[in-house]
Amino acid sequence: MSPQAGFLLQNQILPRLQSAIPSAVPSIGCEDVQELVQDGVSMAAKMMHNAEQAGKKVVQSATGRRGEISAGNIAYFTIVKLRTGRRSSGFVTADVYGAGTQIQGRTRLTSLDEVAARDEENGGEIFEFHDVLADEGEDPATRATRKMDWETFMAGLSKRERVAIQFMVEGKTLRHAAHVLRTSDSAMHESKRDLRAKILEFMGFDILAQVQRQPKWKDCLNTTKERLAVRYDRCH
Repeated sequence: MSPQAGFLLQNQILPRLQSAIPSAVPSIGCEDVQELVQDGVSMAAKMMHNAEQAGKKVVQSATGRRGEISAGNIAYFTIVKLRTGRRSSGFVTADVYGAGTQIQGRTRLTSLDEVAARDEENGGEIFEFHDVLADEGEDPATRATRKMDWETFMAGLSKRERVAIQFMVEGKTLRHAAHVLRTSDSAMHESKRDLRAKILEFMGFDILAQVQRQPKWKDCLNTTKERLAVRYDRCH
């Protein structure tokens, strides 16, 4: 872009965009006026650069001469593009976050903090979307994968080791298991030590940390709850 075009962008086009965008271009999703103005400036600069590359000249006001484009026309077409959902990053109608997608009504963004329902029968308790969508349990895919791993692990154990696991899960002692299998207590404790080694070898040394780790998608919700709790404490 030439210095002359840069001067027009700053002194002629930018003021027009700042004046027209707040009333002429609707904000989509979390967009604000400043963000739209920035997008508009970027798009206008690209239009001016392409015009100069094509041998045209950007001027302050229209003169009717061939090969000239006025700053007013640049600002006008920039606003038209913004209204249709175009942004400096492109025009995508397949992305659920895209402005063009939302303008066409193919998707709609909703905050997880919006009210989803209100329980009038129990004191008017409010349920927000994150309360409705968030399941405190594990992800079904994680549970299914863990079950498959456990079944594979159990298939490779001896009868004594499987009985030892069953009795420990049921809260019974290894002495009861030894009595059922008609073997000694020391033999059952040896099986327990072997089980520990086999589990670590099969599942990995960080298996205990993995089973206690929360899903990553809960991080944002927990952060929001903690921030709101701190804000509430400060106000009270």
